[in-house]
Amino acid sequence: MCGIFGYINYLVEKDRKYIIQTLVNGLSRLEYRGYDSAGLAVDGDKKNEVFAFKEVGKVAKLKQLIAESDPDMTKIFDSHAGIAHTRWATHGQPSRINCHPHRSDSNWQFSVVHNGIITNYKELRVLLEGKGFKFETETDTECIAKLAKYLYDEHPDIEFLVLAKAVIKELQGAFGLLLKSVRYPHEVIAARKGSPLVVGVRTQKKMKVDFVDVEYAEEGPLPAERASQNVAIKKASANLLAPPDKSLLHRSQSRAFLSDDGRPIPTEFFLSSDPSAIVEHTKKVLYLEDDDIAHIHDGSLNIHRLSKDDGTSNVRAIQTLELELQEIMKGKFDHFMQKEIFEQPESVINTMRGRLDVANQKVTLGGLKQYISTIRRCRRLIFIACGTSFHSCMAVRGAFEELTEIPISVELASDFLDRQAPVFRDDTCVFVSQSGETADSLMALRYCLERGALTVGIVNVVGSSISLLTHCGVHINAGPEIGVASTKAYTSQFVAMMMFALSLSEDRASKQKRREDIMNGLAHVSEQFKQILKLNDPIKSMCQKFFKHQKSLLLLGRGSQFSTALEGALKIKEISYLHCEAVMSGELKHGVLALVDENLPIIMILTRDDIFAKSLNAYQQVIARGGRPIVICNPNDSEFPSEQTEKIEIPKTVDCLQGLLNVIPLQLIAYWLAIDAAKGNDINIDTEHRFLAVQATLNILAHYETLVPHWPKYETRIYSSSQVQSSKNPAAPTSAVADLLLSSAASLTDLTTPESKTSFQGDSKKSSSAAPLKTPFSAIIAIGVLIKGETMHFEYIADAASHGLMKVQLDLGVPIVFGLLTVLTEEQGRARAGIDGKHCHGEDWGRAAVELGVKRQAWTEGTFV
Repeated sequence: MCGIFGYINYLVEKDRKYIIQTLVNGLSRLEYRGYDSAGLAVDGDKKNEVFAFKEVGKVAKLKQLIAESDPDMTKIFDSHAGIAHTRWATHGQPSRINCHPHRSDSNWQFSVVHNGIITNYKELRVLLEGKGFKFETETDTECIAKLAKYLYDEHPDIEFLVLAKAVIKELQGAFGLLLKSVRYPHEVIAARKGSPLVVGVRTQKKMKVDFVDVEYAEEGPLPAERASQNVAIKKASANLLAPPDKSLLHRSQSRAFLSDDGRPIPTEFFLSSDPSAIVEHTKKVLYLEDDDIAHIHDGSLNIHRLSKDDGTSNVRAIQTLELELQEIMKGKFDHFMQKEIFEQPESVINTMRGRLDVANQKVTLGGLKQYISTIRRCRRLIFIACGTSFHSCMAVRGAFEELTEIPISVELASDFLDRQAPVFRDDTCVFVSQSGETADSLMALRYCLERGALTVGIVNVVGSSISLLTHCGVHINAGPEIGVASTKAYTSQFVAMMMFALSLSEDRASKQKRREDIMNGLAHVSEQFKQILKLNDPIKSMCQKFFKHQKSLLLLGRGSQFSTALEGALKIKEISYLHCEAVMSGELKHGVLALVDENLPIIMILTRDDIFAKSLNAYQQVIARGGRPIVICNPNDSEFPSEQTEKIEIPKTVDCLQGLLNVIPLQLIAYWLAIDAAKGNDINIDTEHRFLAVQATLNILAHYETLVPHWPKYETRIYSSSQVQSSKNPAAPTSAVADLLLSSAASLTDLTTPESKTSFQGDSKKSSSAAPLKTPFSAIIAIGVLIKGETMHFEYIADAASHGLMKVQLDLGVPIVFGLLTVLTEEQGRARAGIDGKHCHGEDWGRAAVELGVKRQAWTEGTFV
């Protein structure tokens, strides 16, 4: 998930050091979103000059690159526009050339940073290539900058805003972008369509109004009477130094940013994908809505739209962030995920604050107040979400059905769209998302709006797309969630939706006792969280004792606890890279039981509820097959003797709230498993998703290193692919890889000399007089090396095989084993590639991507091909 950051100062003197530092720090705040490269563009020393810095890897590497480039950091700018970006590769592999910002030409006349995907980029690319433009990247973003350059060349007198509108009108897909140009110095265009953008504002004087007017393309020129008044005012001004009158050009004149005498005030603007990157600079922010085009120029912010047919507001409010800088800092914790797990006693209180009145047994959700009676009369409630949010919907489904007696459906947004599920005007569709920007959920939301359904949003991020597009909703107020694995958002969503169910059932006298029990249970949740978090150290020890070197894990739950098992399994898979499967206990006997033995680690959720007796059947089946499950149960439960099970004891609460407590130990287990998996691998569990189970691979390699010395019957030699390939030309110099990889005094002649010292069939001490084989090798193992930050390309292996290995297999029948993966840090990757330079990119890493392990028995005939 890419991140955008921009900084524009107007009549506020800042040196280049401050500007670059602001941009780099902004990118650092967005690291949690996940990325593989970073870059920025600032003004150069000369007119119409741009300094761009782009690097693969962490923001820290970009900072190092800037320091090595040694630009003049003392140069002062009273007005300046800089843009920056963290990229998650979608079109083209991570490399410096594919990194943002992208340029229109070698002179950087237009530069752009972009989140999202331009779906018609291929058509635009073909068009522009036909006009003589040459593309230098594989990305979809480059076409934006080149299209802007093409339109400017055709109309050199065009205004930046008009140019930007023309470009954006041609783009299809979802995007958020910043566009700057040397042709329009100190100006930036920011556009949003499906990808969040927020504008922070810092002024030296108080703003006149706390909103910005939205301007529409079809409004045309001002009425004649208004225009003549403006002209008269201008002529009446005796001040020859008065600022140029722009009232004939901009209806709103960015009223918020004008002083009493009509002059623009010194202003700084901060643009970001997330307000957490802005809060350290200002708390005054404005959230752009979909299809907004913001034009920042001359200390003003104007917001435009291409049309006025969507019923959106005519103003954008400038809001005050209720976010503190310390909330996005780790404090005493090692990782944001750990911090957010331990914040849950406070985050659930914040979710209930001002809404749950236990004393008077009342729930008030202001965001739903006008629509609650309509929702009570709906045909059905459809909960639509993805990932963790989907699990939170599953967790409260039973409570909604019990309290409201309305048919409930819980849908995965992607599947809901794939099926084109029927939605009717008297349905209520509830969209749950931490960020409020989940792409599948947004598409499902638009699908439901088109069919006339009432829509409700339950989100964490204020000003997000879902919160803006739904008819009504609830903010869960969990606070910023920086860690990539959602934890406190799950529990806050759970609590918010329980309050939603309580509010809907307020008019049901038959449910009054049940409602009171649930409210009392919610009142004690925070204290119970604190009790559970005291189990952190025992859970850490349990992980080290039972899960070390494990490759699979089973989670069992029944009823409402199945959703708890699903959430726990997702967290474990997501950050510890350990295969973990959640199974409904009632389905254990339908096939899954075949996996159970004394070696398979199993976690069972067996807290007391109405179906506890049924859940106990699964426990007995596991015990009968020699399993020793770890049981999440209530304190002092006699059903689980210590000699048969390991226990995690969780306080008892109302049955429909028990999952809220049971998920906490699973979050802690996921965290400590991730810490164990990350040891020695330079993996940041807060920011990095990976697509391969790397820890299992590293374990395989560790075992391989241990076993090789104990293979008495085999002689093992290890060669690099460069050695194997260059054996066709013995005069060719060997790579530096050879020095690093040779496990013995092997040489290139080992591949071609017909010697036989050992035999796979005999003892290692047998003489070379053993009968020679007709094949040069008994086996070849091709090991693909995955370097950290890169995507595994199996064509690397295929390419090496085409230099001889495949032909050996086909002609001589020698088996070749492909696909063993490992992970290298960047430094290791550079060393293996034999690179002494300061930068190492995908094209260089490819040279190190395949290493061939060759088990030599004898080379008795033929030549290497």
